[in-house]
Amino acid sequence: GVTRLLLTRIPFFKEIIVSSFACDSCSWSNTEIQSAGRIQEQGLPAPLGILTPLPGCRLQDMNREVVKTDCATARIPELDFEIPAFTQKGVLTTVEGIIDRAVAGLEQDQPVRRVTDEEVASKIDEFIGKLKQLKEVHSSFTFIVDDPSGNSFVENPHAPQKDDALVVTHYRRTPQQAAMLGLEVTGSCHCCQRARALLPQVLQFNTNCPECNAPANTNMKLVQIPHFKEVIIMATNCDSCGHRTNEVKSGGAIEPQGTRITLRITDPSDMTRDVLKSETCSVEIPELEFELGMGALGGKFTTLEGLLKDIGELVERNPFTLGDSSAPSKTEKLHEFLGRLHEIVEGKAKAHFIMDDPAGNSYLQNVYAPEEDPELKVERYERTFEQNEDLGLNDMKTEGYEVEGALGR
Repeated sequence: GVTRLLLTRIPFFKEIIVSSFACDSCSWSNTEIQSAGRIQEQGLPAPLGILTPLPGCRLQDMNREVVKTDCATARIPELDFEIPAFTQKGVLTTVEGIIDRAVAGLEQDQPVRRVTDEEVASKIDEFIGKLKQLKEVHSSFTFIVDDPSGNSFVENPHAPQKDDALVVTHYRRTPQQAAMLGLEVTGSCHCCQRARALLPQVLQFNTNCPECNAPANTNMKLVQIPHFKEVIIMATNCDSCGHRTNEVKSGGAIEPQGTRITLRITDPSDMTRDVLKSETCSVEIPELEFELGMGALGGKFTTLEGLLKDIGELVERNPFTLGDSSAPSKTEKLHEFLGRLHEIVEGKAKAHFIMDDPAGNSYLQNVYAPEEDPELKVERYERTFEQNEDLGLNDMKTEGYEVEGALGR
């Protein structure tokens, strides 16, 4: 047979490799996907609540694209149904396709079951009927993809706007999940201690360019931001292809409270304000009905203009959203969004820029410091249980663990 490989990019996600095999002798064919990137730092459960449609509405939620890796678990809690990890190859499909694949797997051995165990076959037939009813969305249900590698994806058809039916939550992998992925569980505290000891110096280490894979150098330095805290800035420059990237990591602990920063953009000079966006920070622009979830764009230390331009490039560089294969209605909608975003960058339109960081490690410059800024509002709030769960704080114990460890031994 013949195997074909295609490297493609999922809009608002990442690149994946689609593998397709076809045999001319028996006509058997198969497709599977593999992530073209590294395992993410955090796992990704992506629950999708599908609501019962009104009469006359189309079942659009069933057409959402789904990237399910082979280490991901798919669940439908309402039916107590689960597709365990490593029982299927990775696949690029839709919500309906996941259900169809499950139905096909259950129906495969039904003729034999009806002969050997008619009672079990009858129960499976009943369950298959319930799965088929889900495709018609006769009742609401929840579709969950839980991927400890962080490389699974469920489409947001309203991108770049927020989708109220889609909730993406990042979590820290357990040692068992890390072992399942073949990862060694190590802490980063020693690296942070070494970086702190070498505060005045710029550390340099060898790496590979993420674009062309040529040898490159990454510079790392611990920097003190005035009126804030220490951060670690990492910058990579590739001499072969010219690719440049920078990333920011917090140099301190998670704050006791979350931080919500609201800036009212009223003047072009606001674009020059320094911005530190951590990996746990989400960004919202209410006037554009836009929300950027935590983890997107990674950590950045730039200006407000630079961050808004990065958001624009995130939309523009998606070939499926603005390329030849995109739908005209979606293309027009995204062009309108980019135009309004450009007006805000040029100071032609006023807007509110909101940064919400449950870890409290994000920062927006106060140009009147140490006095109060009339256009800048900083709120501290108590994190919810879900936010503490995302940050891995609910299971973290910092007192009394020595005694428990000694008793365990």
